Amino acid sequence: MARLLALVVWGAVITAFGIVDGKKKLKEQDIIQRVLKDYDWRVRPRGNNETWPDTGGPVVVKVNIYLRSISKIDDVNMEYSVQFTFREEWRDARLAYERFRDNNTEVPPFVVLATSENSDLSQQIWMPDSFFQNEKEARRHLIDKPNVLIRIHPTGEILYSVRLSLVLSCPMSLEYYPLDRQTCLIDLASYAYTTDDIKYEWKAVNPIQQKAGLRQSLPSFELQDVLTAYCTSKTNTGEYSCLRTQMILRREFSYYLLQLYIPSFMLVIVSWVSFWLDKDSVPARVTLVSKLSNPYSVLRVTTLLTMTTQSSGINAKLPPVSYTKAIDVWIGVCLAFIFGALLEFALVNYAARKDMTSSQRLMSAKHAQGYVDHAYNGYQPLAGQTARSSSCFRFFVGRYKERSKRIDVVSRVIFPIGYACFNVLYWAVYLM
Repeated sequence: MARLLALVVWGAVITAFGIVDGKKKLKEQDIIQRVLKDYDWRVRPRGNNETWPDTGGPVVVKVNIYLRSISKIDDVNMEYSVQFTFREEWRDARLAYERFRDNNTEVPPFVVLATSENSDLSQQIWMPDSFFQNEKEARRHLIDKPNVLIRIHPTGEILYSVRLSLVLSCPMSLEYYPLDRQTCLIDLASYAYTTDDIKYEWKAVNPIQQKAGLRQSLPSFELQDVLTAYCTSKTNTGEYSCLRTQMILRREFSYYLLQLYIPSFMLVIVSWVSFWLDKDSVPARVTLVSKLSNPYSVLRVTTLLTMTTQSSGINAKLPPVSYTKAIDVWIGVCLAFIFGALLEFALVNYAARKDMTSSQRLMSAKHAQGYVDHAYNGYQPLAGQTARSSSCFRFFVGRYKERSKRIDVVSRVIFPIGYACFNVLYWAVYLM
């Protein structure tokens, strides 16, 4: 019984004093109190460069970013929202507690320094004054507690990790819209310390990490690649170290293919149906050229109005830019072909009236000379007027003596060939 009581008392002593394997384990509270005694967080730590006897050179801050989500890519305001975990590592020899280790004392592998919701007022150690150069809005996450981690290692290495949500500026080049790729940046720099005091470096292994499924999580873009670079800048106040994250985003084309390209392609094709109608069927030609008929509706929607509406709807989602976009070229050419079909209809009617007038004059002359052998029944095609053209073209249109009919026949070939050539050129230029 006495032996059992002695074991219980010895276990309580080990628990109370943190004795492990015959060594006393120093508590985190004791370590924090010791290292923060006489510590001034307003003074930056010395660097690791021994050639700088006074300051030890700049403090090297290694950076790592874990991308959690990218959302709300706004083409009009040229901005995007991103959430990520931001990590910084540097060395502060004043916080090293390896010196507390001896034969009888064991120290933990790291110490966690707690922070309050207002970390600026409760700052206990020196930290880099990092800021994001292209940031518009930013916030830290405080639910349920501040999402901040500060670890102090025995050698004085500090790990600072925080979860941030930012709205960042992303200047876009829309010449190839909607077949474009955009490069959005995250620029990180020191606000007050120059390169003589702070030097940022990317972590050697996995400087940018991505959450699983991040590349396919965007509704209208696909994250193709994430690159790292340096963007050290010089201003009137000095030279500042800067790190840059480049995110290559490719716009998803399927939405625009279904909502714009295929409908506009069909509208252009519909406008050509009038080329196969008889020139005397004016109501039918006007219907097919100038409107889309619905047998179950009385709505008269013109093709030109439809194309104009589509163009306005697309451009409403974009900023007003001074250059021509790929979508502008497509809509402009489609409008030109539809407008050309309307002009062709007017030209056919004009040629038909000229043919009728010439035919009436010819018949009047024949009546006057007594050469009329049959009663006049409507206007007749002009005779003896053969266009000067190549043999192939003469063979193709030689069967049609009316100029109005020839215009229709030529339009049946020129319009589809011209539109096909435009499509080949358009997709070859903007898809390469």
